Amino acid sequence: MQYLLDTNICVFILRQKFGVGERVLQAGVSNCFISELTYAELLYGAEFSDHPENNKALVDRFLSRIRVVPIKDAIPLFAKEKARLRKAGTMVEDFDLLIGTTAVQSGFTMVTENTRHFQNIEGIQLENWVVR
Repeated sequence: MQYLLDTNICVFILRQKFGVGERVLQAGVSNCFISELTYAELLYGAEFSDHPENNKALVDRFLSRIRVVPIKDAIPLFAKEKARLRKAGTMVEDFDLLIGTTAVQSGFTMVTENTRHFQNIEGIQLENWVVR
């Protein structure tokens, strides 16, 4: 099984919280991926932090082990899902929708603590690896 890790999961890995890093090791690092948007969000978080250079170095080390999946192939599915969800009166933020449709398009299980952000995306498989 292959997994697309949401930004919150990556932050927990970087902060060594909630057993998420161990879960990644169980799944196999080679089976775990992130979206280009998650990469962008991680870099933004590092830049916005009180210690941007240290946090950018953490992100760089993380990215040396995990592969980044482009969103390009998921854009048609994103457009279809955004229209479907809007007509149904159920909105999902664009970044979450792009990340989620990337998981669906790639055949990955989406790993997030925010399952409600993604639950309305058609065909998505969700898992929450956070143990609080």
